This record gives sequence, structure tokens and C-alpha cells, in this order.
Amino acid sequence: LTISAMGSLVTTGIVPTVSLLSRVQVEFYVNENTFKERLKLFFIKNQRSSLRIRLFNFSLKLLTCALYVIRVALDDPEQVTGIAALVNTFLLSVLHQVTVALISFLEAMLLTYLSYKGNIWEQMFQISFILEMINTVPFIITIFWPPLRNIFIPVFLNCWLAKCALENMINDLHRAIQRTHSAMFNQVLILICTLLCLVFTGACGIQHLERAGKNLTLFNSLYFCIVTFSTVGYGDVTPHIWPSQLLVVILICVALVVLPLQFEELAYLWMERQKSGGNYSRHRAQTEKHAVLCVSSLKIDLLMDFLNEFYAHPRLQDYYVVILCPTEMDIQVRRILQIPLWSQRVIYLQGSALKDTDLMRAKMDDAEACFILSSRNEVDRTAADHQTILRAWAVKDFAPNCPLYVQILKPENKFHVKFADHVVCEEEFKYAMLALNCVCPATSTLVTLLVHTSRGQEGQLSPEQWQRTYGRCSGNEVYHIRLCDSKFFGEYDGKSFTYASFHAHKKYGVCLIGVKREDNKSILLNPGPRHIMSAPDTCYYINITKEENSSFIFKQEEKDKKGLPVTGLYDAPSRLPVHSIIASMGTVAMDLQNPADPPEDCSKLTLPTENGAGSRRPSIAPVLEIADSSSILPCDLLSDQSEDETNHSDEEGSFVKGYPPNSPYIGSSPTLCHLLPQKASFCCLRLDKGCRHNSFEDAKAYGFKNKLIIVSAETAGNGLYNFIVPLRAYYRPRKELNPIVLLLDYPPDNHFLEAICCFPMVYFMGGTIDNLDNLLQCGIIYADNLVVVDKESTMSAEEDYMADAKTIVNVQTMFRLFPSLSIITELTHPSNMRFMQFRAKDCYSLALSKLEKIERDKGSNLAFMFRLPFAAGRVFSISMLDTLLYQSFVKDYMIPIARLLLGLDTTPGSGYLCAMKVTEEDLWIRTYGRLFQKLCSSSAEIPIGIYRTESHMFSSSEVRQDRDSPCSNTLERSNRRESWKEKTAQRNSTTSDQSEHPLLRKKSLQWARRLSRKNTKPPSRTERISQQRLNLYRRSERQELSELVKNRMKHLGLPTVGYEDVANLTASDVMNRVNLGYLQDEMNDHQNSLSYVLINPPPDTMLELNDIVYIIRSDPLAGPDVPEDAAQGQSSGGGQTRQDFGTETRDETHL
Repeated sequence: LTISAMGSLVTTGIVPTVSLLSRVQVEFYVNENTFKERLKLFFIKNQRSSLRIRLFNFSLKLLTCALYVIRVALDDPEQVTGIAALVNTFLLSVLHQVTVALISFLEAMLLTYLSYKGNIWEQMFQISFILEMINTVPFIITIFWPPLRNIFIPVFLNCWLAKCALENMINDLHRAIQRTHSAMFNQVLILICTLLCLVFTGACGIQHLERAGKNLTLFNSLYFCIVTFSTVGYGDVTPHIWPSQLLVVILICVALVVLPLQFEELAYLWMERQKSGGNYSRHRAQTEKHAVLCVSSLKIDLLMDFLNEFYAHPRLQDYYVVILCPTEMDIQVRRILQIPLWSQRVIYLQGSALKDTDLMRAKMDDAEACFILSSRNEVDRTAADHQTILRAWAVKDFAPNCPLYVQILKPENKFHVKFADHVVCEEEFKYAMLALNCVCPATSTLVTLLVHTSRGQEGQLSPEQWQRTYGRCSGNEVYHIRLCDSKFFGEYDGKSFTYASFHAHKKYGVCLIGVKREDNKSILLNPGPRHIMSAPDTCYYINITKEENSSFIFKQEEKDKKGLPVTGLYDAPSRLPVHSIIASMGTVAMDLQNPADPPEDCSKLTLPTENGAGSRRPSIAPVLEIADSSSILPCDLLSDQSEDETNHSDEEGSFVKGYPPNSPYIGSSPTLCHLLPQKASFCCLRLDKGCRHNSFEDAKAYGFKNKLIIVSAETAGNGLYNFIVPLRAYYRPRKELNPIVLLLDYPPDNHFLEAICCFPMVYFMGGTIDNLDNLLQCGIIYADNLVVVDKESTMSAEEDYMADAKTIVNVQTMFRLFPSLSIITELTHPSNMRFMQFRAKDCYSLALSKLEKIERDKGSNLAFMFRLPFAAGRVFSISMLDTLLYQSFVKDYMIPIARLLLGLDTTPGSGYLCAMKVTEEDLWIRTYGRLFQKLCSSSAEIPIGIYRTESHMFSSSEVRQDRDSPCSNTLERSNRRESWKEKTAQRNSTTSDQSEHPLLRKKSLQWARRLSRKNTKPPSRTERISQQRLNLYRRSERQELSELVKNRMKHLGLPTVGYEDVANLTASDVMNRVNLGYLQDEMNDHQNSLSYVLINPPPDTMLELNDIVYIIRSDPLAGPDVPEDAAQGQSSGGGQTRQDFGTETRDETHL
């Protein structure tokens, strides 16, 4: 119904129902249907049509300027000959000018009408409107009044209108194509147009005014303006009448006002562009390869670690790095990026990853990879993770095909970025590494060296033998290659994994640690002898460089001397060659020699006799090509179960093996662990307070059989769960489980207690490491290891590198109070590790500091590796593992391998990292290569490195000499160590000397003789008195510290029996602690113990007493069970079980 019909129905009394009513059509935006609005839409609002109108207007203004130049040229009689031609050309130019002026006038009036907003005077007094009227109205008047055709009209002023039209046209162009160009381009264009307009206006004006004077040509006027504005001022062309001179003055004043403003705006935009970084062009993104680094704040250490590791790989040299950071570039970062090495390859863009415009500037959709790093220096690490998660989501939404490499701080946030190609959770790796440091010394150093790119050239110019060996072995990294493409492993197709690993190490010096089937995505570390190698398998090995960069050189001199035939590469796989590796410029040259054939009586290796003494050196069983279950010793899991069965009645409570029922966060890998049969009550987890279940209030009352592991942390975060799991894994023998005490600043929540209450011998208490009472209550005198975790509240400091100040001072205090304690410290900044165990007058530490500076100047990525605390595994910084994420761009297998080594993932069939200690009875093996063979043939274990501890002694005179000559002590220590090694080798060659003179006793005697050398020459009276005073001062200081600890223990009601006074330690006790690496520098100012890691040493490396060998043990659950008769035969036949480092309850290992 229409409105009128409804009205008639209402007047007649008929009311229609709602269903009979029709919809009323409502038209919107009717105001735009007017003629004015339609014109405004066409000329102003519509971007494309407005662009065309402005382009037409710009062309008109340029045309008027061109017509003026033509008219001026035609006014010169010398330029045009002939009266008729002159008149015709003049009239034609005037006609064109009038036509153009009429069109411009109509357009100006129309635009003025359309932009009218109620104030006509505002429109009329605009400069552009006034210039339009000056340049168009006189021409229109000449149509009706011909005498005005000779009047001068300054048409050249249209150049300024053309400048305004060009600016508006560029703005419409940006709107039409919806692309934002740099404001720098617009400002430069405006500046150029301003200069051109000033020069053109001055040239035309001076030329016209000088007609009354010298009558300058247009070219001479242009020449004069350019010379004047360029401040050259030759003076050969000058205006002669006052009007033209006044115009020059006006133009100079205008230039002095306008040009500085333009240059100031240009300089401001240039500075802003330097801050924001500009754009990465689309053309470069399509023709070049680049990676994007997204960070919330960029520090110099993080930048240099990334650049050094990223560009350490040869195939990444042509890549560009685009840094996307929301903050302004730091001064130090700016200085680094100005170095030619980085300025050509690194582009800094200030922007946010949450903005598509900034991602477009970085050309994220064309990037080869995107690295998103968290800011670990933030006080609120959870908030830092939330920012990282949003950045990862934004990048994935903008560029779904771009590979993502994400760093997360807390494990509970990891599942939010599980879509990323590679994820590294900082707290997961940190706590797992610190946990393994307690059972496998220096695991942090081992993993750090593996994930750093190095050529093994560090320390090669040092006079110290240990530095050269340590630096050369640090160049070993993990590489991969297909078996069918490899010369290292190609001949072992169809052989067992253990056989391939041993013989590859014997022939080429490479250590095969893992393999991956073609039909399986999981990497298996040491799958054991039951794994048969096949051609499609991918092999993972440790070596100085990858096989593709290796060359194989055979020396035939030895064969020619002995008359042996020339053999090929794989003719004698069972012979032990002499191995040497020379790493130079990424290429390894291996010199392989085949010695003479062994005697017939020694052709078959036999097991050593029971007492290890015979007429010849004991031989080792060969490694079988195909696995034989009877030749493999029973695994630890089975032996541990037998222990559980036999000792069940002796223990108060028993442990079971199973998966933890409660995980504190989503995404944790399930690991088979030792668990309690029933969950412990929360009150029983408190160490320092009794409850209704037990009345124990200190560590002594519990009567632990094994030493404690104490962890000092600020809060009980979910990452701390990964510290407990590796220490309670199923492959750890039950008798070797160490009690774990969590010393927390803040009490844990029930969610965390619910996750740890199922683990045996895990306790917590409140306290800090700077409180002596808390340390004594948690049982520090019964502990072997104290792990000091970096606290979140101290990670940020006003001054850089001061975040570790409190931790370093507290740890230094504990070193003095408890010298025999092994303290593992986590620092925020790796450069602060030089303050650990700091002594101001230690010449050896000063020499190491100089060596570190030399290596840093050479461009080494591992300049800090020679610091004694890092080499010994006593200090660790999580920033060292940033390279793990960077390496994943080239080696996508590094993160899975690192997780398997640290126990974060447990793949069925994959082995685990553990350690064994070389005792005096094991020195008959002599070399690392023979140890490799023994482990492979007996227990199918793969050694990957050695943790070695050496002791160095100094007398007082040596210390004084070192102050003058720091290098003299290094040479002397090197000579002493070489002579000691020669004596050890001679003693190992004869088994009778080995049994009659134990090595530990001889080392103790040698150490005692060195201490007594200072008495060979009677010192002067002054020296003796000063030495007595010094000893008295030291003894009084140590006694004072000892009395302090004992008094606090008595005050707390703790027994003082367990606390050992440092001053009463005997020489043998000191030597034992030195060999274990526990003795600190504060113990004895003339005693230094060096501990360092040798990754994949050469086969001819001599073993030393107390060496700790890193081994990858095969998974006990991987293969079938060993038959009972074979197991009984081995146990009755004197078969030996393996022994992990740090245990005293298991049987000793006899290799």
C-alpha cells in the first residue's frame, strides 16, 4: 500500500493488519544526487577522476609557461626573420594563450565553487586563486578590448601553480594505486620544484625588466639566476636597472626563507628514515635471498652472535639479513652496522611485526626464513613470551609459507607456536642441561661447543698443550649425509650400526652417533648393534667438517718400505691406521697409513686376563658386523630390576618405573621415570619442616645414602620440571639417584607440587643462597653439586652486564665457605664468566684473559671458551644456546639431536647421554681408539668425548716470576705435563709397574715433591718472615670462615661432623679433590686445576687417570630381551657391569 492509500483507509475507519502492509523503500545519500555533489565527486572525491583532472591542470600550466617562452623568443627580431612570419607567429601564440587562459579561468572558478564552504573571502584571498586571476583575466579582457593585447602579463608565474598541481597529483596517485611511497621522495620532489620555480621566475622576470636596459636574452637571464643561486657569482652578467635589481633582491630574500625550510624538512625526514630504516625493495626481494630477524629490542651481543653464526656457513654468504625491531637503533648497533662487512648485508627496519605495512616493508612473504627471538632481559618473562607468540601469529598470517624459527622462554607457552618449523624453549634446554651437568660433568660446555660453528683454529698459537688440543677438538660439529652418498660410511651397508661407528672412527676419525631411516622421521642416537645400516639411511656424525669438504690422501711411503701392495680405500677396514686431521679453510686432509700386518698370534683379539697382567698387552674383542645377543652385556634396565627385586626387603620404600601422571605444562615429552608407588603428600615435600608423616627437619635427619643436588631458583617455574625428569629417568640406576633439594625464594604453588610429588627424593624449602642458615638447613655440607639458576628479577639492570653482580658475589662467597662443593652457575651475560673464581693477582687468569682478547680479535665465535670456569662446565649462560636456533636454518636436525642428548625427548630405540670414569685399572687400554673398540664390542656404547682434569702446581717464586713474565709459567707447566705424560706412558707399557706403583700415589708424591722444591734453596730471613705472615693471614681467614659456619650450625641445632675444615685437609685429600675438579682457587693460592672437554679426540689420544668419557648408551628397551642362560653365563663368568660417573655404590668397571 502507498502512503496515500493507507491514509484513505485510516480516514474511512479501516485499519489494515501488519501482514497487509508493504515495505517502504528508503533511499540513502540523496544529497549526493545533486548537480554540485556529482561535480564534486568527479573533480575532487573520486581518486581516479581527480587524478586525471589534476594531470590536465598540470599540463595546462606547463603549456602556458611554454607559450610564454615562445612569445618571448618571438619578440626578439634576431630570432625570427620576416615581418609576415613574425606577425603570424605572434598572433598564433597570442591566440593559444587566450584559449588556454580561458580554459584555466573556467576550471579555477569551477573548483572554487565546488570547494566553497560559506566564506567567499577565504577562497578569494588564496595565493593560488590570486595567481590564477592575474594570469587569466587579462587575456580574457583582450578578447573584448584589443588595445590591451600589448600589455605585459606575467604568465611565467604559472610555474608555481604547476608546482601545486604536481603535489596534488602525486597525492592522488598514491591514493589511487593504494601504495605509500616514502615521504623522502615527496620532499625531494618539492625541493627540486621549488628551485626550478625560483630560477624560472627570476630568469623570466629579469629578462622582461631588462628590456628597458641592456636587453638581456632569456638564456642570459637564466645563466645569471643559476650563477646567483649557486653562490658562485661570476659577475659577467648583471642587471643594470633598478626594477630588475629589486627583483633579484626579492628573489634572494624569498630563497633565504623558503629553501632553508625545505632543507630542514628534508633533513628531518632523512633522520627519521635512518631511524626507521626505509624499505627493502620488491625487486631486491625477488632477485636476492634474505632472512628476517624479529626482536623486541636489539642488543649488540645478540646481534653479533646472530651475524657471526649465520654468516659462518659458506652457502649463506649471499644472503641479506633484514632486522625488524620496534625500537630505535642503539648507538652501538648503529656503529656495528656501519662497518663495511655488515653494512652491505644487514638492513635495519624500525617497525612492528604486528603491522602488515611493516611486514610488507621487510618483504616477509619473499623471505627464506624468519627468526623471532624473545627478550630474555624483561622482568616479566611471561609477557615477553606473549609478545613473541603474537609476532609468530602475525608472520604466519601474513606469510604462511615463510619458515618460522621461534624462541620461547617458558615451556607452558610452547604449544602456542607449535606450528613453527623450529622452536627452542629456553627453560627446557637450560634446566635439562644443568641437570646433566650434575651427573655428566661439563655437559653444558659439550653441547655449547657442538652448536657453535668453528674451524678448530682457536688456541693453536698458544704455548699450552691443553689449549691447542682443546681448541682443535672444539671445531667438531654434527653433520649428516646419506649412506649411499658417503665415503665415510658407504662400505658399511648391511653392517651393524656399532660396527660402522667404530670402523669409521678408526679409519677416518669421524664419530657416527645417530641414524634416521628413510621411512621414519625420528632420529635415533646409537640405535645399537641390532640396527642394520642400509643405503637410504641418513647418518649423523661428529667431525671437524662435513664430508663434502674433505679430501682423502693416502701415503704409500710406509707400504713401499715394507714391500706391501698398494691397496684401495676400503681394502683393509680392520687395520688400525695412524690418524691425523689437518683442518684448513673448511677442508680436512686425512693422512691414512696402513701399518704392517700383525703377527699371527695376535690376529684374533682376546679378552684380557683377570688380573690384567700377562706376558703381552691385553687385546680387545673385535666389533662384530652383525649383532650377537650373547656378546652384548645385559642392559642397565634389567640389572636395575634385579637389584630392585633383591633389595626390596632392605629398603623402607620401593620405586616403580612409569610415566609421570601429572605434567605441569602442555607439550612436555613423556619420559619413563623412577616414581613413587603412591604420591607423596605436599607436607612431606617440605625439607625443613616436619609433618604428621615424618619429623625430619634437616637433610642430616633423612640419612641419604647419596650426595644431594641443590638447586637455587627464584620461583618454581614449570621449566624446573625438566631438571627433575633427566635425573629420575628410567635408565638411571636406582642406587645412584641423588636426592634433589629445591631452594626457592618464593614457595611453589600446588600445581607444581602436584607434578613433582610422584618423584622419589625430591624436596623443597624456602630460602636464598645469600643466607647461610638456609644453605646449612638444606644440607649443603652433604651436597656434591649446587646449581645456581639465574633469577628473573635480576636479569634487567640499569647498567649493562650488571645483572649478574649479585649472583657472582654470592657464588664467590660460597666458594670460600665450602671449597669442596661443585657449584654450577648460570649467568645472564657470558662475558661475566671472567669474574667467576676471580683472583686479582692470578697471573694464569691474566694470561687467559689476553688469549681471549687475541681470539676475539681474530673473529672467533668462541673467544670465551678458554675461561677455566666455562671449560670445566662450572658456568653457563643460556644465550650461548641461541646459536642452536640459528644453526637450524642450515642443519634442521640440530634441535632434535640436542633434545635427545639432553633427555628432553625419548624416542623409542634412541640412546641417551651418560658418562663413565677411567680408573687406574682401566689404563691398560691406553688410547681412546682402543676404548672405542672396547665399548662397542662389550656394551655397544658410542664414546663422543672426554672430560679431562689436570693439576698444575706453583711455588711462591714462580708466582713472583709470573708477575714479570706471564708466559714463563705456561711453558714450564707444559714441559712438566709432557714429562709426566712420558712417565705415565712408560708405566702403562709394563703391567708389572702398573700393579706395583699405583698412579694416584705417584701423582700425590710428585705433588708433594713440587711443594717441597721451594725449600731446596734456603730463603732469606725477610722472605721467610713475609711467607710466615702470609700463611698466618691465610690460615686465620680460613679458620674464621670455618668457625663462622660451625657456629651457625650449632645455633641451628645441626651436627658439625659433616663440615670439613679446609685447613685440616691432607695432601691426598687435596689431590683427590683436584682430580675430581672440585678444588677451587681459594683453597690454595698455588694450586690450579684445569678441566676441559675434548670432543671426538683422535684415536691415538692417550687416556689419563680420572678421565670422564661421554658415551651414548643404547636404549635398554629397544632390543629383545637377553636369554636367561646367556645372562646367567655372563654373570657367573665374571662379566662386568658398566659404571656411571660419580657413583660409589655400584661395582667398579673393569674394561
